[in-house]
Amino acid sequence: MSSGKAPTSKDLLQLDLYGLLGVEADASEREIKKAYRQKALTCHPDKNPDNPQAAELFHQLSQALELLIDGAARAAYDKIRKAKEAAAKRTQKLDEKRKKFKLDLEERESKAQSLVTEEDAARTLEQEILRLREEGSRELEKQQRLVQEQIRLEAEQRLRGQPVGATTDGGVSAKLKLKWKCKKGDETKGGYTEDVLMRLLQKYGHVLNLITSKKKGSAIVEFSSFKAAERAVKYEMGLINNPLKISWLDAPPPSIVQENSSTSNVSGHSASSQGSLRSDRDFESLVMMKMRQAAERQRLIEQMQKEDEESNL
Repeated sequence: MSSGKAPTSKDLLQLDLYGLLGVEADASEREIKKAYRQKALTCHPDKNPDNPQAAELFHQLSQALELLIDGAARAAYDKIRKAKEAAAKRTQKLDEKRKKFKLDLEERESKAQSLVTEEDAARTLEQEILRLREEGSRELEKQQRLVQEQIRLEAEQRLRGQPVGATTDGGVSAKLKLKWKCKKGDETKGGYTEDVLMRLLQKYGHVLNLITSKKKGSAIVEFSSFKAAERAVKYEMGLINNPLKISWLDAPPPSIVQENSSTSNVSGHSASSQGSLRSDRDFESLVMMKMRQAAERQRLIEQMQKEDEESNL
């Protein structure tokens, strides 16, 4: 559940929720979540204890996220927003005389027609907000946890004298290529939707980026550490009826190659293997969420698009 006073339809209608988050009206759910995390980090009350307006802005951002990632609530909000935009555009096109006549006419007719429509849309939005408040927004809580973890990570990095945003592997991230069988036109994508892939991969460590191909059964995943990527390569098999093929996008680092070679030569040391496994688990528990620059994600998208184009030749 989000904290603070629950939003009402009148409160939200006064705000441009897309403008508040800095996204376009047709932004995807992923873009909205990313914009929320970026905005929330700058105005989080924990980072702005002396700014009383930070808490209010953070609360508004949370309300915007909660509404815009829920399909029904967003549709109700968009309906009112689009109606107001359309009315504003029509009014702007009229000359002064026709505008005055139109405003006078709308003032008389709105009591019998327009008001009914707006009240009905506002009532729908109010119902959606009430539903969100009753059910609680697990997605909002998740995004707020990510913000809290990012703040904690930055604080720990400052205490250690590390640059804020540094990766656990000296600034280098690990990328893997995923392949699976997928028939052309298969809306289920062979059983591997983005949510399914994230659920399979996140158990090995923090996933920075996941780019899926639109034309074939393939994707590129970027982990925050080579250890997490290595575990995914070793252990993840995918779905039973459609196994995953996982390989390194680039050559694995020499340290991992050497470690694998050493492991194969000392198979009798069970206590050492158990200690290494415990170390891996401890490492996983310490991996914290952090955000990567959009340029890296764009590079992965372009690489995937290039591979799609080459496969069609």
